[in-house]
Amino acid sequence: MKIGFIGLGVMGSRMTKRLLNANYEVVIYNRTKEKMAPFLNLGAEAAESIEDLSEKADIVCTCLSMPEDVEEVYEVVFQHAKAGTICVDFTTVGLDTSQQMSEQASKKGIHFLDAPISGGPEGAEAGTLTIMVGGDKQTFEKVLPAFQVLGENVQHLGKSGMGSVAKLMNQYLVAVHSLAASEAMVVGTALGLQSEQLYDILKSSYGDSRMLRRHMEHYVLDRQFAPGGAVKYVHKDVRLANVLMEQAGLSEFTGNIAQDAFNIAIRSGHADEDMSAVIKPLEKQSDTIVKK
Repeated sequence: MKIGFIGLGVMGSRMTKRLLNANYEVVIYNRTKEKMAPFLNLGAEAAESIEDLSEKADIVCTCLSMPEDVEEVYEVVFQHAKAGTICVDFTTVGLDTSQQMSEQASKKGIHFLDAPISGGPEGAEAGTLTIMVGGDKQTFEKVLPAFQVLGENVQHLGKSGMGSVAKLMNQYLVAVHSLAASEAMVVGTALGLQSEQLYDILKSSYGDSRMLRRHMEHYVLDRQFAPGGAVKYVHKDVRLANVLMEQAGLSEFTGNIAQDAFNIAIRSGHADEDMSAVIKPLEKQSDTIVKK
């Protein structure tokens, strides 16, 4: 089967490379055409357009930025893909978007799986991603060998949209834990503790978290904020997760505070920096810097 891959960003580029290295026949398309060049030497075929890719591929994969990007791309894909094509969206979007895409695909005789991913660029490169899949079980099983090239924790979670629900719950924790870890580090440092010593205490205590370790060890203490996952994307994700919170009947939840904090970071000029830069407006408020 020929796999089409649309979106060669931080995650999509690494996933495409793994598929090529596993000897899959891959046709690629990216809005910025220059990003396709390195993959041609690895054996990929360049599509002239989304229409071209949709007509050639048996499986169409997308890894995009925003829900509106998904809607725009699949409007074209559904018009040009042949009946029986399987579409796999790795993008983090809302439950409603995944369900709408599935319904539209079904009307065209096309299969659609929402399959958001977690694990960051390092997981995409190593093939250790978590892949959360919603949609038809038989369709999932057809794509499973390719999923297993990309991830080591691949789970079918039920009907369309359930992959997106699982991913947004993960992103809810990413946002909330990121903010809580930032607050703790800023306050402790502002009140006189040495940042590295405080971090050493926290990471060996019950206050430890994966986000605390990620942010402090790879970004904050070294004051290096090149994005692994940008502030603007975490803001998008927690905003979508908060919609699910309301749908589940919760009226007060910590995600609202996290959404506000990431929004402040965006307004402060940190939208394209790593998500750990949510700490910067807090540092400014407290007139302190968390660093080595």
